[in-house]
Amino acid sequence: MTDNEMNQKRRVILEKLKEKGCRITKQRIMIIDIILENECSCCKEIYHKASKLDACIGIATVYRLVNSLEELGVINRKNMYKVAYARNCCMKDICTIVLDDDTTFDLSAQKWNSVIKAGLTTYGYLKGQNIVSVIVKEIECEG
Repeated sequence: MTDNEMNQKRRVILEKLKEKGCRITKQRIMIIDIILENECSCCKEIYHKASKLDACIGIATVYRLVNSLEELGVINRKNMYKVAYARNCCMKDICTIVLDDDTTFDLSAQKWNSVIKAGLTTYGYLKGQNIVSVIVKEIECEG
């Protein structure tokens, strides 16, 4: 994930926390950054990484924030604390498609979900289910 993508995701998460009435503290920002930067499998792993950066952080702080993020729908425990975006997410330009003639398409979260759903339906993978998340791994391709 690029710094720009991480900053954009951090902004969205912080906005949702503010809307919920949460104070935005340095510790909360640090925990969010740890979740964005790493594939954490549990709160204890997040706490371990956070406590190396701030010895005063408590494990309860981590658990409360993770619960809040899950309630807001921005993380999914089944996805090893990867940041997830719901179908109704209004984030713009989360995916850029580049064609071989250099044509580009910037897709919003909703449009990206629609494209994936249409493709999966066309190829017979979806039979009435809804997409919970899509995990895209970075690869290096030649030419």
